[in-house]
Amino acid sequence: MGEGHDQHRFNALMLPHMDAAYNLARWLTNSPDDASDVVQESYLRAIRFFSSYRGGVARAWLLTIVRNTSLNWLAQNRNQKTVPLPDASDEDDNANQALVDDKADPEFDLIQKQAAATMDQLIEALPVKYREVVILREIEELSYKEIAEIIDMPIGTVMSRLARARKAIQQHWQESAERRISK
Repeated sequence: MGEGHDQHRFNALMLPHMDAAYNLARWLTNSPDDASDVVQESYLRAIRFFSSYRGGVARAWLLTIVRNTSLNWLAQNRNQKTVPLPDASDEDDNANQALVDDKADPEFDLIQKQAAATMDQLIEALPVKYREVVILREIEELSYKEIAEIIDMPIGTVMSRLARARKAIQQHWQESAERRISK
């Protein structure tokens, strides 16, 4: 990027999304150290190919690079430990869940921390192709269209993967709760 204008433009468009890039890489690699390496490599690639950026949503463009770099890293460096998804025919409506009172107290805080830790474990256990759509939608709050662009899949595939991931998380959450109760 020989020109100072391009560097300034890159910094203005891409650097604000470094937290999102790290977040996606951390969830895909399941490792803060590996995520840092992936983000560094992603930004190097983004700088190298910035001349091909034709406008649009800078965050989606950058997260596409992060996703591809993460998947390449995973393919080269390790196999993922994942949990199986529930069978598509296994429909279960969980409309009878009780809501937790959110009054600030130590017990509530502990429950919230345990719930967050459990949710992190459940998301980490998902296969990468499901984990990435959960992270992009629920944590990064991207639209289905933006996610479809990032993972280069039709919106219907994004919606299907998200539904399956949510169902797997819900099922494993219930199993986890049942194990805690039976102890």
